[in-house]
Amino acid sequence: MATSDREIFVYTAKLAEQAERYDEMVEAMKKVANLGVELSVEERNLLSVGYKNVIGAKRASWRILSSIEQKEESRGNDQNAKRIKEYRQKVELELDTVCKDIMNVIDDHLIPSCGGSGEANVFYYKMKGDYYRYLAEFKFGNEKKEVADLSMKAYEAATSTAEAELPPTHPIRLGLALNFSVFYYEILNSAERACHLAKQAFDEAISELDTLNEESYKDSTLIMQLLRDNLTLWTSDIPEEGDDSHKQDGATKTGGEIENAEVGGSFS
Repeated sequence: MATSDREIFVYTAKLAEQAERYDEMVEAMKKVANLGVELSVEERNLLSVGYKNVIGAKRASWRILSSIEQKEESRGNDQNAKRIKEYRQKVELELDTVCKDIMNVIDDHLIPSCGGSGEANVFYYKMKGDYYRYLAEFKFGNEKKEVADLSMKAYEAATSTAEAELPPTHPIRLGLALNFSVFYYEILNSAERACHLAKQAFDEAISELDTLNEESYKDSTLIMQLLRDNLTLWTSDIPEEGDDSHKQDGATKTGGEIENAEVGGSFS
């Protein structure tokens, strides 16, 4: 029996993942998406893992460069700071390109082809929320507000479907709550809303933990642990009533010193 193009693309993506050649993994999975078919769970995860690794490397580069740039500025090394700024802006262009690329794939192929599946819809709108959030990490002014608004809308759309169609213990619903709460904390600088969302998701999942099947148990409990870790980290940022002195800007705590847990990869 002849091997279909789809099978070849998926196999190529798996090979690329093993070889840690994530740009090629993404290209292979984009070819699957371009076929206009509904992706299987495995294919969705391959696409997500590929993009997550590509964007993750660039986000890490951006954070490192931003940190060095701040140090050079504080030392008065203006020439070095200028060079680093130019380099950082190059990385920002690359981040822009990757984020716009995945948005086009999601909007043009994945959402139209998902056949009304609640789980797939949540998965893709969560991805949109994530990648708009990554843009908001380095944008300023109106540009930041615009992508933050788009991130919020995507997360809200995903949440609406998740609450209607997925149980509180579902790994995708939990992963959505985790990343949406990170959005509140890091992008909107709202520790209070981040904690509320994370705690609600954690409590709802705990109350239904006995209904978890063995297949999802490991993924779900891992994300619940990440929710709890973030809650522990963020709770100290919520001021006592009438006391604003404890409030810290989210950007201050996340600038490379403390990395808030978010979910990607197989349960993105």
